[in-house]
Formats: sequence, structure tokens, C-alpha cells
Amino acid sequence: MSKVFARNLLFNKQVMATDGTEIGTLSNIVIEIKGGRIIDLMVTPNPAFDASRYKKEDNYILIPFDSVSAVKDYIIIDKMKARV
Repeated sequence: MSKVFARNLLFNKQVMATDGTEIGTLSNIVIEIKGGRIIDLMVTPNPAFDASRYKKEDNYILIPFDSVSAVKDYIIIDKMKARV
């Protein structure tokens, strides 16, 4: 993904996988301070989503920004790239 404007990463935006699985809701982002690069999306997982294969912090799962394939009405991620 080449560029994403911050205004497109609205908090409370739904995060979905390329296969249509609803992963959860964007709660926050983790940014590298020195370069300003987005590292992770902090997602509040849907209760039905199995988050056992994902990196966790408190009640959130951390989705590497490198796994994002599109940002439109939803944030679309590749689950295989997001797993630990």
C-alpha cells in the first residue's frame, strides 16, 4: 500500500479480512515517532473472532500495518500477513 491519509483511518472504522471475516473495530494506531510510519493498528476484536493467533496488548489485537491491503468504507487486511 503506497499512501494512506490519516483522515481515512477514522477510529471506530470496521476492520475486515480479505475473506470477509469481520475482525473488529479500529481503536487506535501505533506510529514510529522518528519517521512517522504507522506500525500497527490497535483493533478491538469482535467477540466471535478467534484472536488467538494475533499479537495482543490489553484488550486489543495488534494488526501490522503492512497487512493492510485497502482502506475504503472498511479497512481490509490479509489475515495471513497479520498473524504471529
